[in-house]
Amino acid sequence: MKMRWIAAAAALVMLAAPVASAQPIIVLTGGASGVYYPLGVTIAKIYADIPGSQVEVQTTDGSVENLARLQQGSGQIAFALGDALQDAWTGNTAAGFDGKLDKLRVIGALYPSFIQIVATRDSGIRTLSDLKGRSLSVGAEKSGTELNAHAILAAAGLKESDLGRIENKDFAESAQLMAKKQLDATLQSAGLGVTSLKELSDNNEVVLVPVPKAVVRKMGAPFRLGMIPAGTYLGQSREIQTATVMNYLVTSAAVSDDLAYQMTRLVFDSLPELAIAHMVGSEIRRKNAARSGPVPLHPGAIRYYREKGLLR
Repeated sequence: MKMRWIAAAAALVMLAAPVASAQPIIVLTGGASGVYYPLGVTIAKIYADIPGSQVEVQTTDGSVENLARLQQGSGQIAFALGDALQDAWTGNTAAGFDGKLDKLRVIGALYPSFIQIVATRDSGIRTLSDLKGRSLSVGAEKSGTELNAHAILAAAGLKESDLGRIENKDFAESAQLMAKKQLDATLQSAGLGVTSLKELSDNNEVVLVPVPKAVVRKMGAPFRLGMIPAGTYLGQSREIQTATVMNYLVTSAAVSDDLAYQMTRLVFDSLPELAIAHMVGSEIRRKNAARSGPVPLHPGAIRYYREKGLLR
């Protein structure tokens, strides 16, 4: 898999301990224009408090790559969408997994991602059915966003062949193509106020396309109905109905119980810092972190939640 290394000082945190004996903690995020990246950089800074650790942030193509790398051991902690996590745990080959990723363990539930479908105003797209014959970017190949796009199109009764063109572009590239009038719409699964869509709506006339309740119901678990509040993006005068899916912080069974405990504790004891990193950080609640998900909690995380009275 293609990996991009981030050399910025904010994304590489090293302690004074000798490198040869340091405990590596590679934080797998997503594209630099998404929500995972600023949260991942902040988490890396927080993890600098773990004695003897060497912490590094890497951008990736998103959930599917992140989960595969955790299974392979080339990452210690990663962000992932709930549906991708479910597909990885069951070994859904159609979702891009070669088999069951049985080493995955959850650190905690974070915040819901909103599936945000944004079209240029000139495209005339106002409903899902209007996507027929139009160009749509569905996120990077094998990303969680691409999986979400497949789920929505199928639930809405749309075949990929019904669309004029499908692009596998990341959030920033999709927004740039729309600004240049080279793309009609983009589907981005992210927290509200994601940078790519905010910058796009600040400088271009766009519309948000709703995902009706009936479509969300047909998508099934782990998707839920949600609302994008009015005013989330410039020119958005009313709230928009859509599908949501929970994001998780995930690790591997190969990570020691003590390290997983430290990683869990430092994240959920540092929520104000995550809220500063991105607005979705304010939606993360420790009381919801241990909620049941598609993959078991890591024993180290269980220890933390028991200390906080969140698990028996």
